[in-house]
Amino acid sequence: MSPQPPLTPLGPALAEALPRLYGIGSDPLLCELIGALSAALVRGELHLPLEGPAPEGIISVEHWPEGHRQALVRCGWALGAQQPAAPAAPPAPSGDAPPPVMLSERGLGWRRWLLQLEGTMAELQRRARASVQPPLTGARRKAAAERAQKRGGLDSRQQAAVVALLSQGLVLLGGGPGTGKTSTIVQMLAAVLEERPGWKLHLAAPTGKAAARLRQAIAAGGSTLPPPLAAQLAASPCTTLHRLLESRGDGFGRHRQRPLALDLLVVDEVSMLDLPLMAALLEAMPTDAQLVLVGDPDQLAPVGPGAVLQELQAPARLQELGDAAIELITTYRNDGALALAAGHLRRGDTPGFLDHLSELSSTDNLSWWRSPVGRLPAELLERLRAHQTRLAQLAASWSVDPERFSRELLEELEHCVVLAPTRRGSWGVQALNQRLLGDDWGRGPAFWPPGTPVLCQRNLPEQGLANGDVGVVVDSDGQRRLLFWGSQDLGVAGEETRLVHPSRMAAAEAAFAITIHKSQGSQYQQVLVLMPEAEGRWDRRLLYTALTRARRQGVLITPEGQGWLPD
Repeated sequence: MSPQPPLTPLGPALAEALPRLYGIGSDPLLCELIGALSAALVRGELHLPLEGPAPEGIISVEHWPEGHRQALVRCGWALGAQQPAAPAAPPAPSGDAPPPVMLSERGLGWRRWLLQLEGTMAELQRRARASVQPPLTGARRKAAAERAQKRGGLDSRQQAAVVALLSQGLVLLGGGPGTGKTSTIVQMLAAVLEERPGWKLHLAAPTGKAAARLRQAIAAGGSTLPPPLAAQLAASPCTTLHRLLESRGDGFGRHRQRPLALDLLVVDEVSMLDLPLMAALLEAMPTDAQLVLVGDPDQLAPVGPGAVLQELQAPARLQELGDAAIELITTYRNDGALALAAGHLRRGDTPGFLDHLSELSSTDNLSWWRSPVGRLPAELLERLRAHQTRLAQLAASWSVDPERFSRELLEELEHCVVLAPTRRGSWGVQALNQRLLGDDWGRGPAFWPPGTPVLCQRNLPEQGLANGDVGVVVDSDGQRRLLFWGSQDLGVAGEETRLVHPSRMAAAEAAFAITIHKSQGSQYQQVLVLMPEAEGRWDRRLLYTALTRARRQGVLITPEGQGWLPD
């Protein structure tokens, strides 16, 4: 399971409105289906399986699922599906409008979303089959892959990615931590710049933090390239997707009538892209431009509806993409016990994961702490308070000499963090942040002590900030300000840091502890993961995503027993 979103009035409102608008009689089972579909969409799920246990929103479980199927037939919303014949001909929807829902082999879904999903998949398949113009001979592609192999020590799958980008309109590059995705991207782009001089490259990611990490990794990877090529690659702009598409709140300034001015776009952390954002990106892409999608399919699905990367992992989708889909499987970075734990989670091997935890030693880079339900380990609070003290000391030094201490202060933010799947509860992020800030917690960043980490909760393009960026409270000439890295949307140029007035951060939260969802695209030296008991089972991707945020050390904190284990 994933953290449950708050209930909304969407389901009941639609259950009342849709039958009336379509001129059909009220049917309790149909109303339940509408409510369940609405709840699924809030969870980010586009399909409601009509098999298995009754989903959230279904009250008449004794009629599930056959009674609900018959309700679709009676109202005419199952036309074209292979359903048992109804006793009488079903009424046609009012105004001959198509039904608002569709049936497929995967279940029931809203027509609008399923059509958008299929349209998006079809466009990705078209790009995967498209040949880049002008075409390169097989000999030139092979020679480019051999040069890339010599420079970057690429394996056969990485070389296949280089060849694919020199010939196809789309490349989907997947792989877990340490499998060389970034080094592969560097060599892919270098090969393109060698064979197609003058092409306009652009790098992007869903969040500012992910964009900054991508830019830094690409720049670092340039050390394997000839200096002119490395400089050209480092000069490629790197932005958030919202800035690239010129987000306006109610839409995007880039679209089919005003496409992006680029030849090749690389999008990192694609696991975070929901269906509407991917559809908007494809609409803004020039017809002949190349697209590279990079991500770890085992990470958390996006908060919004439609997990595009997970959808692309379906066997039928991968078969349609053909050589455009490349999964990196060789691990080049030794992350010790953390990597082994992540591997068990990737494979869905819960027993093996639990055995691995039981065999950890004090020298491993992963620790497992068990604590009574509702009680936080004292050592967790000690580590957080030590981190809080260090941040406060650096913030005090910053007030005296900002130029000298800005980088050190901001880098300390990535030293330690607590991640949890939930916001509320005794093991939720709110309780931890409140524990550290006391009475000041509810007053906002203008009243928090210097050194307090601050999480930006919205895209604020006018401030050069994106949802997920983390800054820190400082005292500037007696006034509270928030210190962030410079705009992640200015490429490699621009100011290194920036100060933001607290009043311009309407959506800000303390960030000693943050949710696992908000940590995507970030990395920390030390990650402490709180996994409370769940009513069902946690989605294994939650824990996988949390543990793979750690660069050096991970600590997993669980209740005693096995109620916290993932599915």
